[in-house]
Amino acid sequence: MLIRPPSETWLAAPPRARTPSHLIPWLTDPSSLTARIRARCERVSVNLLCQGLASAVPDEAKLLGLRPGERVWVREVLLLADRRPVVFARTLLPRGHVRGAWNLFHGFGARPLGAALFADPAISRAPLACVRLDARDARYHRARAALAAHAPSVLVPRELWGRRSLFHRHDRALMVSEFFLPAIFDLPR
Repeated sequence: MLIRPPSETWLAAPPRARTPSHLIPWLTDPSSLTARIRARCERVSVNLLCQGLASAVPDEAKLLGLRPGERVWVREVLLLADRRPVVFARTLLPRGHVRGAWNLFHGFGARPLGAALFADPAISRAPLACVRLDARDARYHRARAALAAHAPSVLVPRELWGRRSLFHRHDRALMVSEFFLPAIFDLPR
């Protein structure tokens, strides 16, 4: 029986020896990723991949304090810079947080979430964490499938770097994870 090693651990800072230097500013900038991308291209758009009840992966469930098997609202999108996919983003919201504090979550559809998160003074952000995912992780496969469907000629690297943080509004958490796709490096620095 083949035993697969556990997936990477989320870290408070990217390990400089293993992280491509051109990726570190993307992983560590605490401001809005959407605004950072928008400053480097003509047009930012969102391709909504899915939104609805789904399961969290184990590290997401642990961070959100979910019970085993508890389903959450999940929204997955591709962020596009001038129609090129640059980020696969995954947002999770516990079902009990949908009403009240995060009732705005349902109406986002194909709009960027970042602008609303950074515009509301009632929303605070926890520190960023970063990770390197590979084929052992379901999110890697979801990002790869989304990229292949949108840009079939783009080769997906054997690993994807990402970042995530919790946003809190009235003591209710929403998790945003952002995984960087190859075209992010084509944007001006």
